[in-house]
Amino acid sequence: SLARKNASAGSLYGLNSRNNSSAGMTDQGSKKKVGFAPQPPPTSHRSSEAGAIKQAVHLTSSDGLIVVSAFLPVHLTRSNDGEWSADWDYEALLSMQTHLRVTRVGTVKWRGWHGNVGGGKSDESGVPVDERHKVEAVLRPFNCVPVWVPTTLFGEMYNGFCKGVLWPILHNVASVYSTPQTGGNTEKPDPDKDIEPYDSQYAEYSMDDVAQGPIHGDGGREGELWAAFTAVNRHFTDVIIQCFNEGDLIWIHGFHLMILPSFLTRRISMAKIGIFLHTPFPSSEIFRTLWCREDLLRGMLNADQVGFHLFEYARHFLTCCRRLLGLNYGMFPDSSGGHNLAIDTNGRHVSVTSIHAGVEPPVLHQVLSHKSTCDRVASIRNQFRGKVIFAAIDRMESLKGIPLKLIALERFLQRCPEWAGKIVVVQVGISAFERGDDYTKTRNEIISMVTNINNRWPGTVQFQECAESEMRLQQRMALLRAADVVMVTTIRDGLNLIPLEFTIAHLDALTEQGRNDGRKRGLCILSEFSSCTRVMRGALHVNPWKISEIATAFYQALTMSEDERMRRISIASEFVTRVTTQRWALAVMLDLKGVQKNEDAGKYAGAGLGLGFRLLGMDSKFNSLDANSVARAYRSAKSRLILLDYGGTILANDNLDQLQRFQFVKKSRPPSVPTEGLISTLKELCSDHRNIVFVVSGKERHSLTKTLCHIPNLGLAAEHGMFVSWPTPKVGGKRRWETLVPDQDRSWRSIATMIMEVYTSRTHGSYIEETEMKVLWQYRDADPEFGYLQSRELEDHLSNVLRGFSVDILHGGVEEGGYVEVRPKGVNKGVVSMHIIKNMEKIFNKGKLEFALVIGDDHCDEPMLSVMRQVGRRASEAHIAKKGGQPLAPLPATIAQVDVSSCDEYISSNLKCFTSTVGKKPTAAANYVNDVEDVHELLESLVKVTTRETVHSGFYSVVDLKTMDDTPTSPGPEAVKFDAQTSWQRSLSMCQLHTPDMSGEPTDARVSNNLDDFLGTMEEDGEDDDNFF
Repeated sequence: SLARKNASAGSLYGLNSRNNSSAGMTDQGSKKKVGFAPQPPPTSHRSSEAGAIKQAVHLTSSDGLIVVSAFLPVHLTRSNDGEWSADWDYEALLSMQTHLRVTRVGTVKWRGWHGNVGGGKSDESGVPVDERHKVEAVLRPFNCVPVWVPTTLFGEMYNGFCKGVLWPILHNVASVYSTPQTGGNTEKPDPDKDIEPYDSQYAEYSMDDVAQGPIHGDGGREGELWAAFTAVNRHFTDVIIQCFNEGDLIWIHGFHLMILPSFLTRRISMAKIGIFLHTPFPSSEIFRTLWCREDLLRGMLNADQVGFHLFEYARHFLTCCRRLLGLNYGMFPDSSGGHNLAIDTNGRHVSVTSIHAGVEPPVLHQVLSHKSTCDRVASIRNQFRGKVIFAAIDRMESLKGIPLKLIALERFLQRCPEWAGKIVVVQVGISAFERGDDYTKTRNEIISMVTNINNRWPGTVQFQECAESEMRLQQRMALLRAADVVMVTTIRDGLNLIPLEFTIAHLDALTEQGRNDGRKRGLCILSEFSSCTRVMRGALHVNPWKISEIATAFYQALTMSEDERMRRISIASEFVTRVTTQRWALAVMLDLKGVQKNEDAGKYAGAGLGLGFRLLGMDSKFNSLDANSVARAYRSAKSRLILLDYGGTILANDNLDQLQRFQFVKKSRPPSVPTEGLISTLKELCSDHRNIVFVVSGKERHSLTKTLCHIPNLGLAAEHGMFVSWPTPKVGGKRRWETLVPDQDRSWRSIATMIMEVYTSRTHGSYIEETEMKVLWQYRDADPEFGYLQSRELEDHLSNVLRGFSVDILHGGVEEGGYVEVRPKGVNKGVVSMHIIKNMEKIFNKGKLEFALVIGDDHCDEPMLSVMRQVGRRASEAHIAKKGGQPLAPLPATIAQVDVSSCDEYISSNLKCFTSTVGKKPTAAANYVNDVEDVHELLESLVKVTTRETVHSGFYSVVDLKTMDDTPTSPGPEAVKFDAQTSWQRSLSMCQLHTPDMSGEPTDARVSNNLDDFLGTMEEDGEDDDNFF
């Protein structure tokens, strides 16, 4: 039998050894390498990062691949004496031949795998635990690694959540008016029982009006199913981690494992992970009815590549990410010089691939030429001799549209009675027990309709129900070869290879011998809702909901001219012979390998808890801000600059909630105000004569003045630096403000406002925000797609109308809040930070800048962070150049390059510059702090440094010694004298340091009175580098 070939005999889908590469290479000669790159010399299988930009991506025999699916592509058998054996599942899409090092991970199908055990169901509950080691040994030559999941848990996941919840949603079906029932979710329904029209065993799984509770939908059935789904994905994660070797590609298949990338990226963030869905993907309006929608989307986005069979499905996925998560997508450059469709999320680009799978013609030709297949074809042809055979193979569920096909057949025979007795429809129904009452209802409806048709036109429909195991590749190809026309009238379908297999079965119809066999064969009647309708252009495409179209397709297939039939078969054959399974897999794998992903795990950081976890693309040295390093640099500096953003940095952000933002703009909600503790901290910092402290905000002048005017020596910059108020010891009253750019003609404001009002009137959810120097059109509450389109049109409109004015027109995407802003040209926080540096000596009589601390939280602060980081970089480069050290690595691409050379004369080569953003996210800053509370703690720690210097000004700790450039490091038993101008004298008593008085007059030396005093001093001052506070 074809289904019983030994794996070692070199089957068509043979697998190379993953663990023994030499054994795999000896087998190369018998393998068909379609489209794969030749094996290069062993010394150059991994190209450098620079070379990857110029060279095309190739897959070589040294590349490792882990293919993950819900089920392994093997068949298990067990003899009566307990011996296990395995064979390839030849028709499985994932059992294709390849010369890569492949490991396949998945569960095994064995009796009771679905959890239906006991009570007259299955006698077994999966592979017995004490025999699992035997199965593992049998699967080892196939390089298959089983995932052992308790059958009841797997049944909950597969039948309950995947088939009961996800399957309808992914196929654009959402049940709102369902009546929940209690009971098990994995029991096979009784096909003969009567059911109520709206009574469904699986109704509760697809409800979108679930109650709020502790776990997603609620604390009941939805929570249990979701817990089973996540638990099974965790089981898979553990096995994959054990199989993973550095550099391996991980390719996940199926909607059963949608959240698996989230678990994998936590533990192997450097791995390139792809996920491919073989089902449709619904529109955002359907997908958003899931209570776990964000977790599923984030799970998929934690992969590096997401694949679909059609762009239609990819488009729905992109729209869901845009509408539900606020992410942008577009064409981004790849490593080989081209551009890929990708989603921009958290500093990463997740590639989106849409490539339809194919079939393997050599495999199908071998099946067709097998004697048992030929005998079966002859038997079917003899059974329906003289009739045109229409064949259909469908799972028995409502999505497959079988009743629509039968209704169309009845209408065709009513209008064309001359064809009665000349055609036969062979309808094979695959039992779909996992669909519960949907299967029962569909089955009863089909049987009833078949009976009615056959009563009126005897022998017209040949209906046969069978299990999936009874309609494998060999039986299916026999029926397709015997049939003249194949019909697929699904109302929503993912990957369906039956039309492709049928085309392969009738390729000989294009030959001279095939044309002369007297059969009008080789045509497909294909629903436009099936995925393969986009690639099977030679088929007769029908809308299954329009019964007349299907009836007309019956007539066209029977009366089509020979030339048109040959032309359609030729067009259909072009795809099936060109795009094979191997070429499909190759294309997807090349896309995955070509993903730009740094092998350094430090390049990526995780954020979020549970399934809210997100993989963030960061600079490899992007770490949390070290408060000790800041404190040491702060303490030794004589000229310091501290630049702080306002909302979201030192104060809770008013813009987080959309309603709060709208109320705040319309002045119906008071803004947040600083706490007394923050005010006290800022006062202490500003009281230090070495400090220049600025709050740089996007708020208006009156808002900052109202909340911060009573802090002496605090500088303020309002509206992103348009207005600057220099530090002054005066408190209260009006502050003096100067503008960053000349106050020119403001007539553009009325023009911009008038244009924005037009767009506001036709864009629901948008509104205008006006400040003293800028006008914004906010569309954050509008429909994301329509709002973005309107914003692009508005941006273009404003650019043309305001061309003669000195203004900048800025566009922030949805992730930045969604706005179009018009403001005076040349105003941003980066410009004002340079302006402050250049005026430090003139206004404050400060020396060159030695310390800078800059903290922001959002995209408006990026110019300031970028400029200050480049200022710090130039100082470091100047310092290294003096010492002749190695040049620094280039700054990350997230930093917008700005010419900051004009600040060189105002900064010291010893400048220590610290830039930080609030929250872990892609940024121009070098570091991050977690939240506003961390900012407060950092500022308070700097106050402690100043306070300690004041209180203990006569004592010096080990930290002090490290900040003194000329302090001697070699101890001696006697006191050592240095140059009288700058030296320190160390006494033998308690190592106290003091400056000798050069005036000759006696001074009172500060000496510890007792050991307790000394130890108290050491405890206060002696905490060294490891923990400054």
